[in-house]
Amino acid sequence: MASARILVVDDEANIRRVVTSYLRAEGFDVVEAADGRAALAVFDRTSPDLVILDVMMPGADGIEVLRELRRRSEVYVIMLTARAEETDRVVGLSVGADDYVTKPFGAKELVARVKAVLRRRREGSAPPEGDEVLRLDGLTIDPARHEVRRDGEEVGLTALEFELLAALAASPGRVFSRRQLLERVWGWDYVGDERLVDVHIRKLRRALGDDVAAPRFIATVRGVGYKAVVKR
Repeated sequence: MASARILVVDDEANIRRVVTSYLRAEGFDVVEAADGRAALAVFDRTSPDLVILDVMMPGADGIEVLRELRRRSEVYVIMLTARAEETDRVVGLSVGADDYVTKPFGAKELVARVKAVLRRRREGSAPPEGDEVLRLDGLTIDPARHEVRRDGEEVGLTALEFELLAALAASPGRVFSRRQLLERVWGWDYVGDERLVDVHIRKLRRALGDDVAAPRFIATVRGVGYKAVVKR
């Protein structure tokens, strides 16, 4: 993990300096960019393992940059937002961010988030163990191939969406709380907002063509969490 390369993107030089200092002290290889266009150029040149991306930047803002990154790669992305309202956070997560941190933030907290996200790649926190193919009504989940098919047609999911679906499908009918899903997919030491789960469940349902009102694959258990639907 310590050898991972991190791209820090923020138009405020002081923030870049502090974040870079803390990350390098933990042994990370760090590269920087001061705006969105530079970030994409540095990304193409250095192939980082994770991007720390500020939302509010002149020119191409963080959301635009994230959309472009998602066209090119499934690199992990942690968004930085200074806004009190939830708009940027929800939009960023819906576009494909893995996590977000609200400014002002502690550098140690950000480093902990970076480690937690990278640990998911190293350990693979989501069930099932082994390569057993999982099946729900018309849905086939193949961990070995990292492939999902709905009624025979392949469904394109991000790595995180796949892990979330696999976690639910490994125990069909069992209700998972948001905290339990965070621990199983994001890692036991994840310290962020539990609503992160809601955003990715919405994305997963959309990718699967699932209907919230009449769910075929993923059901909401109001006040508790989510479960994979068992066909009766």
